[in-house]
Amino acid sequence: MTWHASPELLRKYVDGDPGLTADRVWAVEVHLESCADCRALLAAEATAVVPLVNDVWDALVPDTEPAPLRGVRWVTTWATPAMVPWLVMTTVVTLLALVVDRLVAPPYPSLALLLAPVAPVAGVAAAWARGLDPAHELVAATPRAGLYLVLRRTVAVLAVVIPLLAVTTWASPVRWLLPCLAFTVTTLALGGFVGVRRAAVGLVTAWAAFVVGPSLVTATSPPVLEPAALGIWAAVLVAGAAVVRLRATVYARLES
Repeated sequence: MTWHASPELLRKYVDGDPGLTADRVWAVEVHLESCADCRALLAAEATAVVPLVNDVWDALVPDTEPAPLRGVRWVTTWATPAMVPWLVMTTVVTLLALVVDRLVAPPYPSLALLLAPVAPVAGVAAAWARGLDPAHELVAATPRAGLYLVLRRTVAVLAVVIPLLAVTTWASPVRWLLPCLAFTVTTLALGGFVGVRRAAVGLVTAWAAFVVGPSLVTATSPPVLEPAALGIWAAVLVAGAAVVRLRATVYARLES
């Protein structure tokens, strides 16, 4: 059954009842965003303030102002402008790795393949980090802030990075896809403890030092990207997802 706010709960919400706890206020506000029936019920409860709200709205938004494009509004609910430079950087680095792969003959392993597992990490860090997003505090104060928004922005990053990686490493997607998802989830999981930005920097540094560097020096493909290691990556992915789910509440006040 779908939960709906009762008239009594909405009345307390409208009146600013001090007995209404913060978590219930948050639940009501999030529910109102997606429930037209409860918004209509709220309007009936708040008839006394409707004229005042309309007057303020008319003063703030002139009639001549064009309505925002639906496509633009959809993008802004899934991403933040702070992510754009990092996604552009990821794209450029991936394309440069592809160029290097075309210029360097075997037996050197594919540089694009070596970088693929950590490619989304920079974008994920920018998606929810105070130091990278000037609007972080404003967004963090909204009812949708928290794990829900973090996951939406993470999906937006993956929607850009994964197709790019699929094109540049088309011959071996099975080897990097699961590690890529595992690194993304692990970044969020560790971010709940130390901040997403610090988690991203630590994971990328460790991957470069212990996998990318030795692989280029020895001119061999790393064992962690062989099919035999996919079971380990799956376990890391499941464990990271469990940590994110169990610590979901920390993302509403995440520091980075």
